[in-house]
Formats: sequence, structure tokens, C-alpha cells
Amino acid sequence: MNDKKNYGFTTTILHNDRRKGIEHGSLHKPVHTSVAFGYADARQLASVFQGKEPGFRYGRQGNPTVSALEDKINQMEQGVGTLCFATGMGAIGAVFQALLRAGDHVVSSSFLFGNTNSLWQTTMAQGVGVSFVDATSVEAVAAAINDNTRLVFVETIANPRTQIADLARIGELCRARGILYVVDNTMTTPYLFRPKDVGAGLVVNALTKSIGGHGIALGGSLTDTGAYDWTRFPNIYENYKKAAARQWGLAQIRAKGLRDFGASLAPEAAHHIAVGAETLALRMERTCANALALARLLEADQRVAAVYYPGLASHPQHALAGELFRSYGSLLSFELKDGIDCFDFLNRLQLAIPASNLGDTRTLIIPVAHTIFYEMGAERRATMGIAESLIRVSVGIEDTDDLLADFASALNAS
Repeated sequence: MNDKKNYGFTTTILHNDRRKGIEHGSLHKPVHTSVAFGYADARQLASVFQGKEPGFRYGRQGNPTVSALEDKINQMEQGVGTLCFATGMGAIGAVFQALLRAGDHVVSSSFLFGNTNSLWQTTMAQGVGVSFVDATSVEAVAAAINDNTRLVFVETIANPRTQIADLARIGELCRARGILYVVDNTMTTPYLFRPKDVGAGLVVNALTKSIGGHGIALGGSLTDTGAYDWTRFPNIYENYKKAAARQWGLAQIRAKGLRDFGASLAPEAAHHIAVGAETLALRMERTCANALALARLLEADQRVAAVYYPGLASHPQHALAGELFRSYGSLLSFELKDGIDCFDFLNRLQLAIPASNLGDTRTLIIPVAHTIFYEMGAERRATMGIAESLIRVSVGIEDTDDLLADFASALNAS
């Protein structure tokens, strides 16, 4: 395959494995299940371990099948390197574990995935200060930064209320202050948005969601975009400064966040995700179109109190979303009016499935306050704008008319 040709998004991902050659002419990178890798020359083994030449050491730190997926994700995000993990939370946790120390400070969006919020609470208990701010405002982020701030963390589109961070201006702020900017791109995916374009140094993707796309494999990734100057980061150990500075961050994360904590992606899961990733663009086009149609139906219904979807003109960041993203995503949430039981409504749906995943080919729906955000308590939910009646919808690829009819029927019976 000609590397020099400027192919489109899907063509690039579809044929990415062939760029480096695949064993026996296979069209997919085979699943390599071995956890150990032997070398005919013991000196070469030592050289690989010391990072003097490429190669595989042990399955916990890398695998040919996982490496092929890492390269595919890296192509999507246009990064300088990508690491894969067993889950999206494994990827986020690796950032905190590998790069932060007691006494450090983080500025985080207050509009967070529930488990990320929980992880921040654990990090705070270990001596890292965390300031939660309204990331739709760059001024709020700037006001929270202090001399010990090591990174700023935001999600592109917040789950579940769909608030959109002031991504570009936060990137400018972080660049000016020399602060690492970490962006969770899960809700948009690299097809709708590349955080590198707004100065993000590290990009998180929960591969379980839209990139894998079929709800059959857990996985996560971290991509170093090359936008951050690691010589400005004070927590890099001397061990990882032997290579070029642009490699310092991922080298430390691979060792301290992947090797030491073992959140390794299994080769079988990597294969499932890699195959799913080939159709990311096609699926996103369909799910985004379905989400917009469903959001409009819900907004027009008198039994719905509020709808949160960036594609609606009523959304506070609608214009910003149009500037940043190729489309508005496949996630929406809404509140039913008082007197309508959300559980009865959910049980009337025939196609939408009560389930907790996102980015599946099937439409999944869940009562947020009673499930995935239950543990954080009513007070914290209130600060995030999560009403007790909030319902989250991850919109799938069903035929649009069938999906709309399902929701309309459930509403008409309310």
C-alpha cells in the first residue's frame, strides 16, 4: 500500500494493517495469543528491553495484535504514538497513576463520566488536589489554575447532559501556561473531532464505545498528539529522558501506568475492536442522523420536559458544536414531565434496550440517577445538572422510522 497517498478516513483505517505487511497475506492482523516473545540472539532481547530497538518483551507491555490496533487508533488521531489498555478507565487511570504525585493539582471539568468522577475522588484521597469547574467557560478553568497544576482534563461532549467544553480556548490557555491538556474524545470519536486540532497533548478514547462499536469487547487508548512539550512537565523520571523528548510521556505511561498496573488489552479484544473500527465513519453517520431525528421528536412532545442534544438550536453550546465537530454525536438525554414514571416509560419501549453501554449498534437507554450516577449521591448529581428523572439515550443504527415510532408509541401511552 502506498503510504504517501492521501487517503480518506475510512480507507486509511480499512487498509492500515497492510501498510506494515500482514503475516501470510491475511487481510486482518492475526490474533497473537502468546504472552512471551523469544529471540535467537540474547543480546537482541536485552536491546529490546532497554528500548534500543523495537520488539516485544512480554504480553503485559505489548503484543503484535494490540500494536496493530494502536497504530490504527494513532492514524485516526494523527498522533505520534498510542497505547491501548484493557478499558477506557484503565487508560484514564494510567494518566493519573503515571504522571501525578502527591501535592500536584488538576483542573477537571465538573461534567464527567461517573467512574471518572469516582477515580478523581480516589486521586484526591491520595494527595492530589482536584478543582472541578464548569468547562464550558475558559474563564472558570483559568481561575482554578495554580502553580501546582499539572494537567487540565475535559470531555468533548459530557455524558450524560451533553455540555460541551470550550475546547479550543482551553487549549490556548494550556499552551500558554505550559500545562498538559488531556481530552476524553469518547463521545465524539476521532471521526467527528480530533482534539489535536485544539492543542490537546493526550487524547483518551474508550474503545469499548463507538470505535469498537458492537458491544463485544472492552478497551481504551491514550494517544500522544505531539502537541505538548514534555520538557515542561516536571514529573518525568530520569529513566524516561533517554529518548527524544516527544517520547517521554508515553514511555513513562507505558512503564508506570501499563506495565506496573497491568491494565493490558487482550489480543482477542484488540482484534474485535480493530474490526469494528473499520466501519466507524459509516456507523457514526447513521447514529448521528438518528440522534438528531429523535431529539427533534422528543423536543416537540408535550410530555417531555427537557431535551439535551448539541444538534438542537436550544442547546447552550449548539453553535460551538457546529464549529468544532463534524456532527453532533449519538448521545442525548431528556427529562419526562412530572407525573410520568420513567421506569414505566422505559418498559414500554420495544426497540431501545435498558442497558448501560454507549456507542453500540443498538439503541440503549438508562435512567441515569438511579443507576450509573447513583453512587455519587443526590448533592453531587445536582451540581452536575442531573435531574432524578434524567434518561440517557445512546442512539443506534436502527432504521430511523422504526426508532422514532418506538419512542412515539411509548410517549403516547404515558
